[in-house]
Amino acid sequence: QSIMISDRLRASAAGAPRALIFLLGAAVFLNYVDRGAVGIAAPLMQGDLGLSATEFGLVASAFFWIYGPVQLIVGWLCDRFNVYRLMTIALLLWAVATLLMGFAGGFLSLLVLRVMLGVGESIAFPGTSKIISEQVPAERRGMANAVVSLGIALGPAAGTLAGGLILANWGWRAIFIVFGLLTLIWLLPWREATRGLEPAKGAERPPSVAMGSLFKRWPLWSMSIAHVASNYGFYFLLIWLPVYLVRSRGLSIGDMTLLATIGYAAQAAAAIAFGVWSDRWTRPGRPEAAIRRWMMVVTQIVQGGAILGVLLAGSTAAIGFWLVVAGICTGALSLNIYAVAQMFAGPRPAGRWIGVQNAFGNRFSGIVGPVLAGVIVDAAGYDGAFYVAAAVAIAGGLWWTIGVPEIRQVDWTAGQG
Repeated sequence: QSIMISDRLRASAAGAPRALIFLLGAAVFLNYVDRGAVGIAAPLMQGDLGLSATEFGLVASAFFWIYGPVQLIVGWLCDRFNVYRLMTIALLLWAVATLLMGFAGGFLSLLVLRVMLGVGESIAFPGTSKIISEQVPAERRGMANAVVSLGIALGPAAGTLAGGLILANWGWRAIFIVFGLLTLIWLLPWREATRGLEPAKGAERPPSVAMGSLFKRWPLWSMSIAHVASNYGFYFLLIWLPVYLVRSRGLSIGDMTLLATIGYAAQAAAAIAFGVWSDRWTRPGRPEAAIRRWMMVVTQIVQGGAILGVLLAGSTAAIGFWLVVAGICTGALSLNIYAVAQMFAGPRPAGRWIGVQNAFGNRFSGIVGPVLAGVIVDAAGYDGAFYVAAAVAIAGGLWWTIGVPEIRQVDWTAGQG
């Protein structure tokens, strides 16, 4: 009888999952601090390096040129090899890329380093989902993903707050240097926490799910489309909000930093609240699938309205209100997009499933989105870019009602399902 690696890991890691999940949340936190640094630096970096809005959009999207596609490989690696070691290597790569951006001399060097950052950060969600699928039971899935979602929210919040202060006092280059060094520090506790989690030599691996079988499953593609919609509005605000508030609304860097941080703080609080609520809902035996689907429907549509609210707001206070609403919605979206994927995939192909889903979702929302917004801003101003982002979010809510099938684990022993 086969001995599943997930069973060995659970047995050898008694008491470890809490520390492990905390560090995974910290890794995602650093992931978003580092990838969002370019947006925080933009108000001064664009002028200093002579970047047009289109060039800045290309630099921002360059991260996703490789970040999305390489996850097809990274997801397979997470299922095939030691995911804990892979996390170590990837964190080292993206920390160095972030640090070196502080020494960039122009468009080309920024472009290359953003691509390098994308390679390193591509481990984040295939790796975390693989570990959660192996280590965390269904009744605690909401909270585990909430901790990861907390990192998604607090990363931009802390990054915007700290980055804005650094920008105002020491310039844009210091942002990348400080953030890169902080990411390197994460490697120390991670090394200690995962020391005993390597599978024993000679342990049999679970039967593999072929990529061809994975690609034939409609739930994977339906979730990949849903991922585009859930990410588009978030990335739009992450990349373009700082420069929009400073250049179009005339706010100071300090006011911009405060408003953006409030929105991300609301996102963080909402992620934890929704995680606790969804676990409590599921624990007595109520259907987990239903609550996650309808959380996605409602929050996608409301997120679209909030993006329009930011554009149409007549005062700074109104902008802050709509950013809080957008943050609350994003907290639910980031939690459930991965929790539902884990439900569909199960532990065996979780790394590859998330790799494909993230690759597809980020290819459009991360690669096309920033460039499209940059082109629209250069051609017609910010209004059109906001309208497109809102429309994508609302369409995503509708997609969850008609495009995502019944949420249950795929039967990997069947032919095509």
